[in-house]
Amino acid sequence: MGFVLWKNERWKLFLVMRLVIVFLFCFMLGGYASSNAQYRLNVKMGETTFDELFQEIRKQTGCIVVYNSDVLDKNAKVEANFGGIELTELLEKVLTGKGLIFEINKEFVILMKAPQKTEEQKKITITGIVKDKRGERLIGVTVLVKGTSIGVVTDTLGKYKITLPERKDLVLVYSFIGMQSKEVKVTDLREVNVVLEEEKVNLEDVVVTGYATVKKSSFTGNSVKVNKEDILKVSSSNVVDVLQVFDPSLRIMRNNEMGSDPNTLPEFYIRGRSGIGVMELDKGDLSKSALSNNPNAPVFIMDGFEVTMEKVYDLDPNRIESITILKDAAATAMYGSRGANGVVVIETVAPKAGRLQVDYSFNGALTVPDLSDYNLMNASEKLEAERLAGLFESDDIDKYYTLQSEYLSKLNNVLKGVNTDWISQPLRNEVNHKHSLYVVGGSENIRFGVDLKYDNQNGVMKGSVRNRKGAGLSLDYRIGDFQIRNYITYDVVKAKNSPYGVFSDYTKKLPYDPMKDEEGNWLKATKFWHSAATNYDNPLYEAELLKSFDKNGYDELMNNLSLNWYGASGLQVKGQFSVTKRDYWTKTFVDPLSAKFGDESETLRGSLTESTTKELSMNLNLLFTYVKTIDKHSMNLTLGLNTVENKRSYFTASYLGFPSGTLNTPSYAEQIVSKPGVSDNHTRLFGSFATLNYTYNNVYLLDASFRLDGSSEFGTDKKYAPFYSIGVGMNIHNYEFMKTQEIVSQLRLTATHGQLGKTNFPPYAAKHTYGVSDNYYITGNGIYLYYMGNDKLKWEKTISNEVKLDLGFMQDAILLKAAWYDKKTVDLITDVTLPASTGFTVYKDNLGEVRNRGFELDVKAVLYKSNDMYVSVFGNLAHNRNKILKISESLKAYNDRVDEKYEGYNESVFSQQDPQYSKPFMKYVEGGSLTSIFGMKSFGINPSDGQELYLKRDGTVTSEWESREQVILGDMEADAQGAFGLNVQYKSFALFTSFLYEFGGQAYNSTLVEKVENVDVYNMNADKRVLTERWQKPGDVTRLKAIQDRSLTTRPTSRFVQNYNVLNFNSLTVQYDFNTSLVSKIGLSMLRLSFNMKDIANFSSVKQERGLSYPYARTFNFTLNASF
Repeated sequence: MGFVLWKNERWKLFLVMRLVIVFLFCFMLGGYASSNAQYRLNVKMGETTFDELFQEIRKQTGCIVVYNSDVLDKNAKVEANFGGIELTELLEKVLTGKGLIFEINKEFVILMKAPQKTEEQKKITITGIVKDKRGERLIGVTVLVKGTSIGVVTDTLGKYKITLPERKDLVLVYSFIGMQSKEVKVTDLREVNVVLEEEKVNLEDVVVTGYATVKKSSFTGNSVKVNKEDILKVSSSNVVDVLQVFDPSLRIMRNNEMGSDPNTLPEFYIRGRSGIGVMELDKGDLSKSALSNNPNAPVFIMDGFEVTMEKVYDLDPNRIESITILKDAAATAMYGSRGANGVVVIETVAPKAGRLQVDYSFNGALTVPDLSDYNLMNASEKLEAERLAGLFESDDIDKYYTLQSEYLSKLNNVLKGVNTDWISQPLRNEVNHKHSLYVVGGSENIRFGVDLKYDNQNGVMKGSVRNRKGAGLSLDYRIGDFQIRNYITYDVVKAKNSPYGVFSDYTKKLPYDPMKDEEGNWLKATKFWHSAATNYDNPLYEAELLKSFDKNGYDELMNNLSLNWYGASGLQVKGQFSVTKRDYWTKTFVDPLSAKFGDESETLRGSLTESTTKELSMNLNLLFTYVKTIDKHSMNLTLGLNTVENKRSYFTASYLGFPSGTLNTPSYAEQIVSKPGVSDNHTRLFGSFATLNYTYNNVYLLDASFRLDGSSEFGTDKKYAPFYSIGVGMNIHNYEFMKTQEIVSQLRLTATHGQLGKTNFPPYAAKHTYGVSDNYYITGNGIYLYYMGNDKLKWEKTISNEVKLDLGFMQDAILLKAAWYDKKTVDLITDVTLPASTGFTVYKDNLGEVRNRGFELDVKAVLYKSNDMYVSVFGNLAHNRNKILKISESLKAYNDRVDEKYEGYNESVFSQQDPQYSKPFMKYVEGGSLTSIFGMKSFGINPSDGQELYLKRDGTVTSEWESREQVILGDMEADAQGAFGLNVQYKSFALFTSFLYEFGGQAYNSTLVEKVENVDVYNMNADKRVLTERWQKPGDVTRLKAIQDRSLTTRPTSRFVQNYNVLNFNSLTVQYDFNTSLVSKIGLSMLRLSFNMKDIANFSSVKQERGLSYPYARTFNFTLNASF
C-alpha cells in the first residue's frame, strides 16, 4: 500500500512538471508567432496629420513609429482612408514622395531618409557577447541604440544580435542590474564584445526578494544583504548567529539554559515579538529546539522555496552566495500570510562555465568551555560556609556531637586534599573538523556543480555531537532564450545529546566529596552525610558506566527544478517546482541500572522511547517578470502564482523492561507502555500576487504589491485573505541641483505601508478533531470529539508602517541609514476559556493585539583607502518597544493560574523550600509587554531583623508575599542593541572584528536567588558571594537575607531585578591570501589561510551563571581555502 501511494505521488509530481514544461513551450511559441505576425489595419481618418496617423497605427498594431523630427514634420497633412490594408502597404502609400524608407523591427517601425538612388541601402548586423570582469556571461543585459528605444536582450549564453540600417555615430548602450552602464561607439566593427563592471558606489546594489531582483536604488523596502565573504569573516559554522552582526533588528533570544549545545537550535526574532505562542506554565522542557510553531519566527526562503530553520542551521556557509533579510511591508508583502515576522532569503552558489575547477575548504576548530561566569566555592570555603550557617550547632547535646563528628569528617577530607572539581568532569576541550568540496565546470550551454560536505561538531560536554553529511548536484542547461536548472541535495544529520546529563547537577555537588573510591572505581553515590541529605547521587557513575543515550537525526532529499525563458524586451517567464522529503527520528534509552528507576526491587527497569516523523513538501512557483526602460520610465513588474503543500505523519512508541543496557531494541522490551501514538497533518497554501517596482528619472520611486492567500489551515468561513503594501520614495541626490555638489552622494527618503499575515499556530486549531476510543464495540471503536475547532479562525494580521532615510557622503565613503517603524499585530490567536459544562477547556480565537514600535541606525565609514590598504568601521543600533494593547479572557484566566501556582508555596515546609517558586512567571496585562518581568516590589532587607519588606499595589508595606500583588518590575527587552566592528585590509592581509552589545533592559538574577540567597548550603555547593553579601547582625544594610534563613525559598522580588548591559567580543578574524603567481607553481589558482576566534569574551553588568544545562564555549578556528 505504501509503495502504491508513493508511486502515485511521484506520478502526480511528474505530471505537474510536464504541464509546466508544456505551458512554457507553448508560451514561447505564442510569443514567437506574435512577434512575426503581419498587421492588417482599417484606417478611415480622411485628412489627418502624420502624428495622428502614427498614433492610430500604434493603437491597432502596438507598433511604435520612431523617427527624427528633421526627416518628417509630424504635423504635415496626409490622406488616410484605407480598409483591410497591411501595415507595410499603408506605409509605402503615405510615405511616397517623402524621400523616406522604413523598417519594421518587432514592435518598432523605424523611419529613415532614403539613400541616394545611385547607392544601395546598407544594413549592418552587430553581434557580440556580454560578460562580467570574472568572465561570466550575463543573461538579460539590455542593449539599446542610444537615443531610441530600439534594442535587444542577451540570451542565456550572454549573446546578442541586432540588425540596423547603417548610420553614422551609432552608439550602443549596455545596461544590467548591479552593473555600471556602458556606451560603445560602433565604427567598422561587426562584433562588439563588452565587459561590464559592478557598480562601484555600492556592491550591494541588488535586492533579492526570492521572487524578483530589483535595484536597491529604486527599492523603497527595508532590506539588509550579507554576502558569503562577510559571513565567513564572522563564523564558518552557524549562519543564523552571524546575521545579528549585520542587522541589529535580528536578535537571537537569550538562552541561559542551553549555552553552546550543538543540538539546540537558536530562537530569534526580527523587530520584536508579535505572538504569544506556548505560555511558560505549559512549556515543559522546550529548551532543546525552537518551537516548530514559534509565532515570532521569520520565514526562510532558499533559491525561491521555503525551508525549515533546521535546514538553515545545518547549511554549509561555503554554499551561500548571499543572504538578504527583508523586514518591512514593501519587502515582505509578496509573501502574504508568511511575511509578518520578516523573510530571510538565501541564494546559493550557481554553477559557472569554464574549465573544471575544484574548490576545497578545510576548517579545524578548537572549542573550549567558558566557565568564567561560575564563582563556586572550593572544599574549604564550602565547609566554612556551612559552619557560619550554624549547621553544626545544636542545643541537643547528642545531636551536637553527631554534627561535630560530621564536621570533623568533612574537615578530614579537606585536609587530605579532597577538592573535587565537579564542573570540569563532564567537560572537554574538543577539536572539530569540517570539509567542503565544490567541483564546477562545463560549457556555456551545459554547466554542472557537485558539492560535498562533512561537518563533525562535538560539543564541550562529553558525548554530545552533531554530525552533518551532505551532497548536491546542480545542472544548468541553456539554449537560446531557454534555461533549465536542477539542483538536488541529500543531507544526513545525526545528533547525540550528552549522557552526562544536566550541567547544573555538577555545579551543586559538594567539593569535599570524592567521585571515586580508594581503588579508583566510580562511586554510585557520594557519602550520605545526614538523614535529610539530598544530592548524593553521583552523575558520573551513570555517564561513565551505563548505556543510556538520547539520539536524534534526519535524512532530507530535496530537488529544485527551475525553467526560465528570457523573452524579448525584458520579458521573463519562470517556472519553479520543489519537492522535499524529510524523515526525522528520535531514540531515548535509559539503562535499567539507572537510579531513575528507584530501588532495585522494581521489576520493569529500563525504558525506550522512539518516534519518527515523515514530511513531504511540494512547492510550485510560476512567475512572469517584465523589466522595461522607456525614456525616463523604468519598471519591474512581476505576476506570480505560488502553491505549497505539506504532508506530515508522526509515530511514537514507548517500551519498558530491558535485560541490560546493551540489549536496547524494542524486541527486548518486556512491554509497550501504551498504544503507539499516531498523528498526521496535511496543509495546502495557494497564493497569487503582483509586485511593481517603478521609477521616474531615477528620482521618484514606487513599490506596490498585492497578494491573495488561501489556506486549508483556517476555518471554512475564513479561508482567504488579502495582503498588500505600497511604498513611495525620492532619490533626492539625483535632482540636477544636487549633482553640482560633491559632499552628499546619496540622499533617499522612503515611506511604506502594508498589511501582512502569519500562520504560526498548532495544526488543526481551526478544525474539529476527533479521537478513536480505546473501547471496542461490536460495530468497531467509538469516535468522540477530542478538540473543538473554530470555523471563523483567521490570519493574524500585522499593519506595518515605516519611514527610512539613506544618506551618503563623499562618494558614499560614509553611509548612514535610519529607519522608524510601527507594527501593530491584530487578531492575535489565543486560547478562549470555555465553561466546564461544554466538555472542553479552551478553543482558539482571534482576540489579542500587540504593537512593536522602534527605530534602527546603521553607519559605515571608509577611514582610509589606497591601492594597498583599506580601513573601514561599521556600527548599528536598534531600539524596539513591545506593548500589549488587548488581551483575551483566557489570558486573564492564565494570570489566575499563575497566582494559583504560587499558592502551593504555603502547603508545607517542604514546598516552602521548593526552588520552582523562586522563578518569576510572565503575566499578561494591557500596557505591559511580552517580555515583562513580574514580582513584588521590595523595600529590601529590614536592617533590624533581616526580613524583607514589600510594597503592595495600594501603597501599604507588608512582610507577606502575595502573587496577586505582583507588578511589572522590568523588561527583558533592551532599550538598544546592536553591533560594531573594524575591517582592515593591507595587501594580502585582512583583519575583521565584531562586537555585540545591548543596554537598558533588565534581567532577573537567578544565580543570586538559587546559589546565594536560597541555596541549600548543607547539601549543595554555592556561589562565593554567600560568604560576603549577607545580613549578619542588626544594623547591616544588605540586599540578601541572613544565611540562617536561606532554607526558605524567596519568591520573585524587585531585589533581584538588575539592569542588563552586555558587551560581547563576538569574533576576530585574520586572513592571508597567497600570491596567485606563487601558488600557480603548485597547481593552485587560489590559496587562503584564515584564523578566527568566536565568542571570545562576555562582559555583563549582571553577575550570574550562564549555560545552566549546557555551558557556553569559546571557539578557535583555522581555515584553509584552496582552488585548483
